[in-house]
Amino acid sequence: MTKFGKHLDRDVVDLGAEASLAAIADAGITMSDIDMLAAGNLMAPPGFGQALQKQIGQTGIPVYNVSNACATGATALRTAVMAIKAGEARYALAVGVEKLAGAGLLGGRGKPSTGNEWTPQGRFGAVTGLDGRVGTEAMPGVFAQVGMEYLHEVDYSGVPLDLFARIAEKNHEHSTLNPLAAYTKSMSAEQIKNDVMIAYPNTRSMCSANCDGAAAAVLVSDSELSKLSLEQRRRAVKISASVLTSDPWQEACQVLPDVNTLTRNAAQRAYELAGIGPSDLDLVELHDCFATAELVHYDNLGLCEPGNAVDFFESGATWRTGTTPVNVSGGLESKGHPISATGIANVWEVCHHLRGEAGDRQIEGARVGLAHVIGLGSACGIHVLERSAA
Repeated sequence: MTKFGKHLDRDVVDLGAEASLAAIADAGITMSDIDMLAAGNLMAPPGFGQALQKQIGQTGIPVYNVSNACATGATALRTAVMAIKAGEARYALAVGVEKLAGAGLLGGRGKPSTGNEWTPQGRFGAVTGLDGRVGTEAMPGVFAQVGMEYLHEVDYSGVPLDLFARIAEKNHEHSTLNPLAAYTKSMSAEQIKNDVMIAYPNTRSMCSANCDGAAAAVLVSDSELSKLSLEQRRRAVKISASVLTSDPWQEACQVLPDVNTLTRNAAQRAYELAGIGPSDLDLVELHDCFATAELVHYDNLGLCEPGNAVDFFESGATWRTGTTPVNVSGGLESKGHPISATGIANVWEVCHHLRGEAGDRQIEGARVGLAHVIGLGSACGIHVLERSAA
């Protein structure tokens, strides 16, 4: 993983190459051992994977260019998993990279609607534009609605701004121990509440940080792993479950995405495949694109009893010193969110804890972790990871 932040002197190929070559070196192999490449990117011109291959080693292997909103990195990783499970590859390289520093508000249309014009265009929004009529398509507003709806359903009697500010406070505090985070500055709940309001209750410091960055992972089959050195086997992390879901049909989903059902379905499947339950998790990196999103995903991932996300957070469980540490990296709010890199960066974080290589933020004795990411459209990627028994 590269450091997330502003990289004005490097393009997506430079960043992708840095992460890819580091992952290959970490695995103790060379590019000539890699049998396939899954390259995730949203903003670069077509053929990013091929351009990356020219930089890191043009060996003629198949390249899959992956684009799946914020789940792009996780989808690239799952593509590599499937290639190995199918027997098509011994080693596979998955990489996600994005240049987003200075991109501004994602999801907005760029200009307000007067409400008087009608322009039919395609299936989605064929009758008229939705933004400002049915909620909003700007991401802070979408997830503000998601969080407020959850609080309404559980009959929360507190002040939403206070609650979500304290969730963001946790993540900003965690980031101070992560040298690769875009922002490593602690912020008090009061500072967070008094920051620029973007979409109530999400202030600026409750929002994911658009930035530049890349993350990559080398995957290896069980049979090939058995041929490697004891040290390589010891550092290898088992992928116990790799799951990708999309929205099941429901009438409301034709207008507004349902990030809750999407994630619940993925989590249930992941736990079944891994043969574990939420109580077995030693840490979780979840998609806190906004503080409001983190709260609902406590519930969606089964980290608490249904409807009990507020009490779960209030118990202190999600802090680094709690029973179920969440976003020890600082999360998207502090670590940053270069869209296509996030899914693999979340896996990178969990892997380093399972290896005992997370430095000052290490979760002691971590054996099982979960990495979660969603992309509106919609897609949810979940990977359950376990420490090697070697």
